[in-house]
Amino acid sequence: MTVLFIGGIDTDIGKTVATGQLAKALHQQGHKVITQKLVQTGCSDIAEDIVAHRDMMGISLQSVDKEGTSCPYVFSKPASPHLSSALEHRVIEPKLITASTNALLKDYDIVLLEGAGGLMVPITDTLLTLDYIAEQGYPVVLVSSGRLGSINHTLLSIESIKSRSLTLHALIYNQWQPDSSYPKDNEIVDSTRQYLYNYLQANHPQSYWVDLPDSSSDLHAQTADTDFKADTDFSLANYAQVFK
Repeated sequence: MTVLFIGGIDTDIGKTVATGQLAKALHQQGHKVITQKLVQTGCSDIAEDIVAHRDMMGISLQSVDKEGTSCPYVFSKPASPHLSSALEHRVIEPKLITASTNALLKDYDIVLLEGAGGLMVPITDTLLTLDYIAEQGYPVVLVSSGRLGSINHTLLSIESIKSRSLTLHALIYNQWQPDSSYPKDNEIVDSTRQYLYNYLQANHPQSYWVDLPDSSSDLHAQTADTDFKADTDFSLANYAQVFK
C-alpha cells in the first residue's frame, strides 16, 4: 500500500490536473487507486478537486467521496485552510485526515493525497502542510511549472522537502498554464524545464522527472523543445509503471 503526497510550488500550479491524470494512468494500468484531498477551500458539498479527479479518471463519484472520506474538510472561503476554517468556526483535526487516509488504504492500494496551495500553506494556526506530511512520512510528488518565478519557487520547495528528511519521489513539470495573468512564454517554459531537469539530475538523481504536456489529455505528447531529450523523460503514463 502506498500514499503519495501531491504538492505544488504555489497555488493554481496544476496539482489537480497532475493528480487526476496520474490517477487515470494508474487506474488504466489496473491499480486500485483513489485520490484524496487534504483540505478543500472555495466550494461546498463534495470537494470540487475530487470531482475533477473522477472526471479525469473516467469514473463516477465513489461512496468514499459522497461520505466525505476522500476529503473530510470542505470550506466555502477560497483561502488558506487555517483562515477558511476559522471563518466557519470549524477546527481542522489532522488526526481525522490521517484516519481518512488509513480508511482509504483498506480498499485501495494507492492513495494520491493532493494538498491545498503550496507546500508551506498552514493547515491550522500551528501546523504547516509539509510538517503534517513529514509527521506521516509520505513521499512527495512536487508539481512545478514553466511560468515566470517557478525556478525560485521549485528550488525553495525542494529545500523544504529535504530539510524535513522527506523523499522527493518525482518532479512533475506542468506546461499547462491555468492562470491568464501568467501568459505562456515558450522560451521561459523550455529554459525553466532544462534548468530544473539539470538541477534534479545533479542534486536528486533518484527522483523521477515527469512531463505534463500542455495538452494534459495526451499523456504521450511531446514537449515544445524537441532538442531536449532527458534520460528519464517520463510521461505520467510511464511514471505510473513505476508502481508495478
